[in-house]
Amino acid sequence: MKVLVISDTESPYLWDFFSKDKLGGAEVIISCGDLKAAYLEFLVTMANVPLVYVHGNHDETFETKPPEGCDCLEDRVLTVKGLRIAGLGGSMRYNDKSKYMSTEAEMEKRVKKLCRKIKRAGGLDIFVSHAPAKGYGDQEDLAHRGFSCFHDLLDEFKPSYMFFGHVHKEYGGFQREYIYNEQTKIVNGWGYYLVDVPVEEGANEASSHKFHRFFRGRGQ
Repeated sequence: MKVLVISDTESPYLWDFFSKDKLGGAEVIISCGDLKAAYLEFLVTMANVPLVYVHGNHDETFETKPPEGCDCLEDRVLTVKGLRIAGLGGSMRYNDKSKYMSTEAEMEKRVKKLCRKIKRAGGLDIFVSHAPAKGYGDQEDLAHRGFSCFHDLLDEFKPSYMFFGHVHKEYGGFQREYIYNEQTKIVNGWGYYLVDVPVEEGANEASSHKFHRFFRGRGQ
């Protein structure tokens, strides 16, 4: 299954000069945050496929005008096209200007609550966040530091994929993909990135998900 991962930067390639073939046959779009609501609405309308999202640390406008036609993943587990997807948005708290920031302790509480929901869902295939996991694509400054508590979720449920954003290519030292504990492919979704997620036959059954044949992707 093709999944289009987007984050942080609206791509003129998709927005200004859209044609459906540029989506590469994507059946699901996942936003990792800090994108305009109008951009998400445009993509979900033109692509006519499910679009799910978490909040970035700059998405305060979503409080009054969330993107229409899209599903918010915040602190939830949704099954989309047979994939169990969970999300935790926001970044490390570095000021008091945004609702979508958390300290490590605050995010740890969110992780614990989400883990209970994942257990009820029978497991997890994709974890979506805005901030990275500590040590996997984050940077040293507080604003772009990753959350250590994400490791707890990855260790317990071993999702095949984690998608995040927040760390832009122009910040330097950009790396698109990582492997966590030889079990989870972690991807920075900055801009856009097309992911080919292998889905085994019968994947609509909750117990049948495990995609250890890792994808090849393309994008900005």
